[in-house]
Amino acid sequence: MSLSFILACLWAVIANILAMTPSSDNHWRNAYILIAVGIPILGLVTMHHGPWAGLLVLAAGCSVLRWPAIYLMRWLRRGALRGPAE
Repeated sequence: MSLSFILACLWAVIANILAMTPSSDNHWRNAYILIAVGIPILGLVTMHHGPWAGLLVLAAGCSVLRWPAIYLMRWLRRGALRGPAE
């Protein structure tokens, strides 16, 4: 197994451990840290193993961080409905 997949698996284990710990801010601080660390790991997996493996790791990350992904999609949809700036 390559280093990039090992890092992706380690990221997933740490994300699940952080999800089990109590948090006063509904885990948003942990989510921001996981996103900041996960993006370079996703790029590394994509670079070493191609776009299909990158999409698989992206789907796994979105399943772990589903609420930030949902809020991002809502934000993008809301911005697209407004149209260009006046």
